[in-house]
Amino acid sequence: MNVFNTSLTLASTVRTEISDVTPLVKVAIRPFGVSTGIALINPLHTTCALFINEFQGALVEDLRALIERLVPDRNGYRHDDPRVSDCERGNARAHLRAALLGRTLVVGVNKAISRWAGSSPSSSPSSTGPAGARSTSRSSGSKVIAEPSRRTRADR
Repeated sequence: MNVFNTSLTLASTVRTEISDVTPLVKVAIRPFGVSTGIALINPLHTTCALFINEFQGALVEDLRALIERLVPDRNGYRHDDPRVSDCERGNARAHLRAALLGRTLVVGVNKAISRWAGSSPSSSPSSTGPAGARSTSRSSGSKVIAEPSRRTRADR
């Protein structure tokens, strides 16, 4: 079994952002000649989430609204309180949102990753505004794949 690694970068422009990374993953695996295998997609930072769903405008807005309702920006999070936490970033909501959505994907590859099986990382867990995202990829199979990751400004 062959295993390949690569890194991807995705820049976010807003505090809560949902992006389709399927095209990035497809481009990342192309140089490896992967036709059948699996892609392990895992963000490098705990304030980023990855999930699989349809990337359709109304659904993306519904998901964003749901995340913001479940984990509001300000809610007296202990992680943000300097009296009880050593974290100075004020990014509790980012960690909580990522915990709810999940962080790791395993996607089967059979000639291609389809639009419907694509992964969407969410910077909604990113709590500090515009950020760069760094991805690493690891794959295995007959010829194998890649894994995207997010890096938020809060994690720098």
